[in-house]
Amino acid sequence: MVHSKLVPNMDYAQLASDEQIEHAAEALESHNIHVLIAATGEEAKIMLFDTIPESAEVFTGNSVTLETLGIPVEVEAHFDSVRAKLTTMDRQTQWRDMVKLGAVPEYIIGSVHAVTEDGSVVVASMSGSQLAPYAASAAHVIWIVGAQKIVPTLEDAMKRVQEYVYPLEDEHALQTIGVNSSINKLLVIHKEIAPGRTTMIIVKEELGF
Repeated sequence: MVHSKLVPNMDYAQLASDEQIEHAAEALESHNIHVLIAATGEEAKIMLFDTIPESAEVFTGNSVTLETLGIPVEVEAHFDSVRAKLTTMDRQTQWRDMVKLGAVPEYIIGSVHAVTEDGSVVVASMSGSQLAPYAASAAHVIWIVGAQKIVPTLEDAMKRVQEYVYPLEDEHALQTIGVNSSINKLLVIHKEIAPGRTTMIIVKEELGF
């Protein structure tokens, strides 16, 4: 098996303090991103599923955090799963329909790669497929975010993506799909203009990259 030669900067794996979490939560709330704080991943799952109506259409973005918590499987079992619909479609003849379906779900669940203490959010992507629904096209966005992703500034957030997330995601991509990853597209959210649209569940555990 081929392995990535990149070495992650483990300084960015440290969990934020309770004070840093509170600062980030207050800043995010002031930017119209609602924040819930969970002690564990299991508690975060309960909060997540309490937030989504039973009949809702839900798209799970590709996320190590979600996979670790077993969320995609539960979404397919209990909700109107966009990802389940996509598996029944033909990429050769229905590609544009598949793109549209993934871009405008009622709910998208995922994670992010960095959160600043002054309330900004950074998401890196190789394909960019999750960026449109995060930014504007999904009706509701819910992120589950390990507290190790909280950093002081936007500059630190960008360094975290480059020095920590990218090496780990590169290794993950090599192991799962046999290709190197790359930071092709970046989404930076400073504020949500629609109150109630976006929720972040910050977990006081290390989850994802």
